[in-house]
Amino acid sequence: QVQLVESGGGLVRGGDSLKLSCAASGHTFSNYDMAWFRQAPGKEREFVAGISRSGTNTAYADSVKGRFTISRDNAKSTVYLQMNSLKPEDTAVYYCGSHTRWIQYVSRFDITYWGQGTQVTVSS
Repeated sequence: QVQLVESGGGLVRGGDSLKLSCAASGHTFSNYDMAWFRQAPGKEREFVAGISRSGTNTAYADSVKGRFTISRDNAKSTVYLQMNSLKPEDTAVYYCGSHTRWIQYVSRFDITYWGQGTQVTVSS
């Protein structure tokens, strides 16, 4: 079956960097567009960044633009999220998701498969 496994989360201080990874298995990774979402306590899951199946197109939420970079390695069936200049408001559980129709700001309702999430906590 399809599995998405996130890793790389942790506790960091404001201004630090983290790199999240999401390893996929059970489907042809290069046939799927990928996205990162996050969910803070008491809030809805929100779009963070997306990348098309070839890696040609990317999209970012305004709140992370210029600080976060999404990338993918189809040979490794892995998508990454490089997070720089982290802020306390970036604290959330981060999820990767795969979908089959490229939309610049994909909705969480259009995600086909989800990972289990990885916690990112940024202290002030």
